[in-house]
Amino acid sequence: MSAQPVNPNLPPDHVTVFIDGVELAAPKGSMIIHAADKAGIPIPRFCYHDKLEIAANCRMCLVDTEVGGRGAPKPSPACATPVMDGLKVFTRNEKALKAQRNVMEFLLINHPLDCPICDQGGECELQDLSLGYGRSVSRFAERKRVVADEDLGPLVATEMTRCIQCTRCVRFTAEIAGTYELGGMQRGENLQIGTYDGKPLTTELSGNVIDVCPVGALTNKVFRFRARPWELIARESLGGHDALGSNLFHHLRRGDVMRTVPRDNEAVNECWISDRDRYSHQGLTADDRAVHPLVKDGGQWREASWDEALDRAMTILRDNAADELGVLVHPSTSNEEGALLARLAEALGTGNLDHRIAQRDLSDGAIAEAFAMPVAELEQADVVLLVGSNLRHEVPLLHHRVRQAWKRGAKVYVVNPVDFEFTFDIEDKAIVAPSKIAETLQVAELGDALRGAKHAAIIVGAQAEASAHAADIRKAAAALAADTGASLCRIPHGANALGLSRHGVLPTSRDANAMLAERRGAYVIYGIEPGLDFADQAQALQALGAAQVVAFSHFACQSTRSVADVILPIGALAEIDATLTNLEGRDQQATAAGKLPGDARSGWRVLRALGGALEAPGFEFTDLAGLRAGLQGRAVSVAASAAPVVDGDGFELAVSQAIYRVDGLTRRAAALQSHPLTLGPRIVLHPDDAAASQVADGGMAKVSNAVGTATLQVAIDDRVAPGAAWVESGYGATAALSVGKVKVVAA
Repeated sequence: MSAQPVNPNLPPDHVTVFIDGVELAAPKGSMIIHAADKAGIPIPRFCYHDKLEIAANCRMCLVDTEVGGRGAPKPSPACATPVMDGLKVFTRNEKALKAQRNVMEFLLINHPLDCPICDQGGECELQDLSLGYGRSVSRFAERKRVVADEDLGPLVATEMTRCIQCTRCVRFTAEIAGTYELGGMQRGENLQIGTYDGKPLTTELSGNVIDVCPVGALTNKVFRFRARPWELIARESLGGHDALGSNLFHHLRRGDVMRTVPRDNEAVNECWISDRDRYSHQGLTADDRAVHPLVKDGGQWREASWDEALDRAMTILRDNAADELGVLVHPSTSNEEGALLARLAEALGTGNLDHRIAQRDLSDGAIAEAFAMPVAELEQADVVLLVGSNLRHEVPLLHHRVRQAWKRGAKVYVVNPVDFEFTFDIEDKAIVAPSKIAETLQVAELGDALRGAKHAAIIVGAQAEASAHAADIRKAAAALAADTGASLCRIPHGANALGLSRHGVLPTSRDANAMLAERRGAYVIYGIEPGLDFADQAQALQALGAAQVVAFSHFACQSTRSVADVILPIGALAEIDATLTNLEGRDQQATAAGKLPGDARSGWRVLRALGGALEAPGFEFTDLAGLRAGLQGRAVSVAASAAPVVDGDGFELAVSQAIYRVDGLTRRAAALQSHPLTLGPRIVLHPDDAAASQVADGGMAKVSNAVGTATLQVAIDDRVAPGAAWVESGYGATAALSVGKVKVVAA
């Protein structure tokens, strides 16, 4: 008589459950907490998290259950109790509430009652739930335990006495980050969460442990004690340091960006962000931030009004219009700014316009293309081939998606010049010099592995795209994808390279390399740090130094001052309204968050003023809505330049971007520069090559190529392909070593 009637509308593989009298359909095998959350019925919890494996160790979600008219002898954890047909769940009856209140009392036994000085105060899950489930007076009279803090590095602050051992952080580093850096030591009341070796967290996703921590045990070290949550205003924005375009919030107080937190988007970044996106806002307040228009007179810089600075810029552009003008654009520039730059170049009659400033080989005229497989579907791939990619550093959350695919059984293959560290097992790998990557892709075994897969993906990374052999690698990867049916996913080189390509920020005359090799009379550089952002730094500085330069810049850094004639200060992504197109072709909008420093202006406003003064067509709009209403794609027949020449003796350069040196903001974020992953300028050689060059590990060496010489520290590592030398870009010391082969001798 107690059996529940069969519901004819019940979806297949579902059962009927009743939670607090509400009839629900729940998938078989799901837990009570899943059904309750879907129905909007609140159940308190601490250890449970949607993206983490179930631990069921906090017991805060205890509920009363009944099946077939018979109640369970004791409360059940909602996060670990599967649903069954006819199950009745009571989350608010006397038995459930008594159990939940008892658990809360146990959790508070050792927890310090220091909410007024805790940095989590105001957004603490324990604080919130204790209001509803806690006692007004503690019955515990003994001494509370005290736990010594660990130094987890420059990003995450610890106050482990506040830890309630929910293990969310442990499960995050194991399941999501894949680094297994945190764990539980000892047992019972003495259980402590920490690292086994006392070293800082090294995962590039470490800041997410702050978000998953339900109490004040793990907090943001950069944000600590700077503001209270109720003082902050949230603004939707995007991560601008890789092509994924992670969704995030900037939290402001009085117009200043105080911290950055994730914004949920299952199709892009789920509920995570990388440390690079979380902490780069520190760079917004750098000492060399461009805050006033500057003009150079007689080799000396002075502040100027906007009218004077724009007049100087117009004079340079008018005097060097058409083919004598080159326009070079940072690949993280927004679609709005990019579209206006394309209109400005067209009005000035120049086809010398390009955003591919960090790519050495553009001989095939290649531009950024959207992934052939959506990012979210990458988790369902059964074979993934990584080509020329340090994926973990290039796009950390894309690396996470590959890890999730691997956890589901996918096989991962790698063709790289360096055996980069990943957090998944590699089925097979070929570690070869950059010049041999293309021919390695033609090996039959790779084709067979991809051909036999239902969902295969070939990911071509930034190391390959920036290589002197990039055209051959792209051709080989495209041929392999066409032959096997695999989805070709080329990672765009820059946060908005795909959007800029679609809006015509591409050359019809000379590309970026040709513009610098065949020096122009004047250049516009947009959002670029000239000393660090180009593929061939020596050539770039020589060309810019011999010309007149209008610099739209976030920073008035030394390299910008050395080449520019006028500096127009513009807002960074966190300070402007902007649209970016991510690697799968998704247009996403960021809203202005932080206030613009000094006299800086949004880039589109400065371009509108300049274009309007030049009476250029396409600059008649008066506001951002008018600009966006006129945005449309521009088809461009892309001009190609000659392939770079790589000959002579020495080691082939394998250049990858240093994870926290990818752009001006990250280079100026003090916390990121103190991180263990910021290794500093160095050259890494295979042991056999180091022995032949007579250099020692940790020693100094003179590294030279056709254009320059640098003195770098040597690291010896058998992960580097024989005949290759691995350097990271983004450092002044390695900037001159980006082309040709290098010779290494002991300093």
